[in-house]
Amino acid sequence: MIETIRGYGSRLGPTWLAGAIAAGPATMASLLTAGAGYGYALLWVVILSALLGALGQYLAARLGLFTERGIVSTVETHLGEAWAWVLVIDVVLAAGLAQLVIMKTVADVSAVLTGVDARVWGVLWGLVLAIGLAGGGYRIAEVGAKLLVSLVVVTFLATAVLVPIDPGAAASGLVPRIPEGLDGALVAAGVLGGAVHVTLLVMQSYTMRARGWTRADRGVARFDIGSSMLLAFGGYSLAIFLVAASVLHTPAIDAAAITAIGAGQALEPAVGTYATWLFLLGLLGAAVSTLGGNTVVPPYALADKLGWGQSVEDGRFRALVVCVALASSMGAFLEGSFFPLLVLVLAFGLVGTPFAIVVILLLLNDPGVVDEPLSLSANLAGFALLGVALVTAGTFIREQAAAVTDPLSAFVVLFAAGIGLATALLLVRFVRTTRRSVPAEI
Repeated sequence: MIETIRGYGSRLGPTWLAGAIAAGPATMASLLTAGAGYGYALLWVVILSALLGALGQYLAARLGLFTERGIVSTVETHLGEAWAWVLVIDVVLAAGLAQLVIMKTVADVSAVLTGVDARVWGVLWGLVLAIGLAGGGYRIAEVGAKLLVSLVVVTFLATAVLVPIDPGAAASGLVPRIPEGLDGALVAAGVLGGAVHVTLLVMQSYTMRARGWTRADRGVARFDIGSSMLLAFGGYSLAIFLVAASVLHTPAIDAAAITAIGAGQALEPAVGTYATWLFLLGLLGAAVSTLGGNTVVPPYALADKLGWGQSVEDGRFRALVVCVALASSMGAFLEGSFFPLLVLVLAFGLVGTPFAIVVILLLLNDPGVVDEPLSLSANLAGFALLGVALVTAGTFIREQAAAVTDPLSAFVVLFAAGIGLATALLLVRFVRTTRRSVPAEI
């Protein structure tokens, strides 16, 4: 058993890139808001988010392992070119917007820590991404993700150990309930949405292909998902939430207006004078790990659709990676605070997530795609995941549609209408074509 675990440990990687994106600053903002606003009441949501995140990666991994192809080319072959382009556009828009705002986060935090202008840091980080990822490709992204996510988790767990957590109050948060008012539902949806996202689902097939995994690697794939999404991402989420619920849930702190620096300063009475620096370093690590993993997502999807190679050995793919890395530097020039922008990025990505989930479920139930269609229990779990994504995205869109005051919010609503229609059409197709087969497990 120990030897098996050691063998698996040396092969981990693909889902750690997804975990690096999930354990990012947008998730941190949602967790801080949840803990500061409602204390321990939403602890059950934090735990559920890790479970649902692992479920989403399990479904995406199963599709990749059984087809041994990228998800975009699989969609094109079995559903048609138009659907493949819808998926590519969905991924590129979600990941592209996220790339800009995450770069702003990295640049702004770097500026606070060093005193050097954020715009300078944006250009420097863009060059680091371009050189590192174009030179080392997937392997550099994987190693960086594992290292940074591990350090970030340790940082926040260390912070959680130092704060006065009330075990009794925390235990009460394990009872499923939503705090009164619409805001409670919105915050809960945001926490859940951080782990279930279109970019995470789509990139899974490509990172596994980069490792050369096939269906013979189902065991290590399960271990990879469990170690990254359940343990690393779950530990990250739990630590941040418990710290926020223990220290930031006070009448003196406005949860809706909380910032990273404000959170760090609020921790100083409990953790010490270096709390702000510790918190900012953790935020920087989370943002950098997300930035690196997110950079390769649009190139993977576009290269797969265009029939190019999906590694830096193909000069066209390498050029795409360099373009995304350098273009992300523009994020450092965005105006305003990055915390509200992070929330917008998370919500925008969630709008396209139900479509990706339906695509995966449809393909996994098609005997022409996989020779072992999903079991009834796996399908039920998948539709529960879809329900969470629909509720999360729907809550955000209702809020946007009720107050369309600028071009950005109008674009989000129009995009949601288009991708919502596509999702509905695929759901109808799923109902008409799904056929049960012998239950199978990955």
